[in-house]
Amino acid sequence: MRVFADPRSVAVVGASADRAKWGYWLARGAMRGAHRREVHLVGRQGAVVEGVRCLSSLHDLPGAPDLVALCVPPEAVPGVVDQALGMGARGFVGITAGLDRALGEGAERALARRIASAGARLLGPNCLGLYDAATELHLAWGSFTAGSLAIVSQSGQLGLALGTLAADAGLGVSRFVSLGNQADVTAAEALADLAAHDRTRAVALYAEDFGDGRALVETFAALREAGKPVIVLTVGGGEASRVAARSHTGALTSAMEVVDAACEAGGAIRVTSPGRLVDLAQALAAPAPPRGHRVAVVSDGGGQGALAADLAEAEGLRVPPFSAGLAARLAALLPPAAATANPVDLAGAGERDMTSYARVVEVIAASGEADAVLLTGYFGAWGGDNPALDRTEVSVAGRIAEVARGLAVHVDSMGRGTEALAALRECGVPVYDRVDGAAWALGQAATLPPAGRPGPTLPPLAPSPPVRGYWAARELLAAYGVPFPPGRLAEEGVDGLRAPYVLKADWLEHKSEAGGVVVGLPDEAALGRARREMARRLGPGRYVVEEMDTRDHVVEILVGGRRDPAFGPVVVAGFGGTEVELWRDTVTALAPVTPRAAMEMLRGLRCHRLLTGWRGAPPLAVGALAEVVVAVSRLLSERPDVAEVEVNPVRVGVEGVLAVDALVGYAGPGGLT
Repeated sequence: MRVFADPRSVAVVGASADRAKWGYWLARGAMRGAHRREVHLVGRQGAVVEGVRCLSSLHDLPGAPDLVALCVPPEAVPGVVDQALGMGARGFVGITAGLDRALGEGAERALARRIASAGARLLGPNCLGLYDAATELHLAWGSFTAGSLAIVSQSGQLGLALGTLAADAGLGVSRFVSLGNQADVTAAEALADLAAHDRTRAVALYAEDFGDGRALVETFAALREAGKPVIVLTVGGGEASRVAARSHTGALTSAMEVVDAACEAGGAIRVTSPGRLVDLAQALAAPAPPRGHRVAVVSDGGGQGALAADLAEAEGLRVPPFSAGLAARLAALLPPAAATANPVDLAGAGERDMTSYARVVEVIAASGEADAVLLTGYFGAWGGDNPALDRTEVSVAGRIAEVARGLAVHVDSMGRGTEALAALRECGVPVYDRVDGAAWALGQAATLPPAGRPGPTLPPLAPSPPVRGYWAARELLAAYGVPFPPGRLAEEGVDGLRAPYVLKADWLEHKSEAGGVVVGLPDEAALGRARREMARRLGPGRYVVEEMDTRDHVVEILVGGRRDPAFGPVVVAGFGGTEVELWRDTVTALAPVTPRAAMEMLRGLRCHRLLTGWRGAPPLAVGALAEVVVAVSRLLSERPDVAEVEVNPVRVGVEGVLAVDALVGYAGPGGLT
């Protein structure tokens, strides 16, 4: 990947003097690094770009180009690649799109294989290019402001938009990689290459598909451990993106929930918009992260301070009252009308003496009573209204920035484009133009998940021929440790089983809806009548008899999972029973999970309080339920032929759990079978 970071020489093939063409912008950008590498332009004979005359062919170069930008019509790409490989080129940036349309289906992959077989790499094709601030490499459309946010984007234009937002926020871009069609270089590779990139403090990923999702999770974790947290932006949260499946589990788990589980496993954070991404990137790239959830709110207007405090608490932060000693020290700095308990209202002190902003922040930082400071209001706007105040405000901004080196300080300002705000941003202090964005970003930064990796992948077992029906699902799950009530196939009789009985049609997937289950049968005679009546309605088939679970204080939980095309097996737990899709109370994690992770999943359910003793009820066997979650996660991880599993409901009682229905779906050529 070094060739995409700091090549020794670059050739832009398809360079143009026409500013409306890609070849112009690539050539212009490449020339900006001409003082540190050889740059060659290949285009129409005699064309001049930025004062440099184009060569007519790669063969006119004095030596082999290290990196070649392909900006020629699709029909010309194979010939240019062959020329470059013959000269010893090590990398290609494929701007050209439509190779398969122009050259036939599979042409793009064939080109990637040809490049790989020669020991070279291909970024794209159909990409917008790349940029690296540290090495002054600019092979992309558009302009970039150097900074600390790395952007890896499957969409070139959206990635460019993120770069513009980052520049507006004072972040700038450390590296930009447009992935395009990922015929060779993948998102995971582009991200992994950032771990040792000194200028990068935070990483933005926009992806529409995730390829090898497990490799991405490992990369998220490696970047998190390197102190470069990843922020993920993606699409597919609508109803149309839900996986078509026969089980409640498939209907309940969306693509976004799986992405969230992957982000949690790797220590990344998913956001919902470009604006949120840049807000959070400011917080994560700041000199000091929040030490915890205690926030000191400082304002020069009572309303703004109160609103900021409410918004902070809504994001899971705490705005605790200051101690009497700290409040007294602040009161000594401020007018009698000032509020000093948290939030702090300067009550006009800033207008009289602008250094009040810095002195208040410094006293709070020294107290140890706050994990972060949110400064909201007029600071940063004084110089814009009165240029005579510029120098003073910049000086105060410098003092605040000094505090921010050791304690997270986030600034929400009414000002725009002032010298003071520029000074804060130059020092890495996050500056926002909306207090809700500031509070949200601070809350996310305070709860940034620790670096982590998914549980060890268990070696897959050889697939077994799928056996259909509830009884087969029950036997498979029981082999993994999932407990079921005593039961038998109906034709075997009921010897050894205790009434009341439950009768089930083995082949039906959702028995209650189809009338394929009868409960509370008091004796063998009632069981016989129920079986004859069910056979009359549903036809011949295999039936199962089980002892009915009659325990008191039982809560029904769903445990299931499915195989995601990108991230592999995922496990789901949620409020169960026949109303599971009504309540939609579920949590999702990558499988397999450990017992500890399974307990964390269960604690994330809204219904968790029902399991721990609600309104005087006894606490239930949550540990045994967690073991079922672990068992289902292991089954999905070990059996590549199993596409989905649902155990619903698992009846959780005081002394243990019992699974009373189950579905196993197998992967077939056309989907689930």
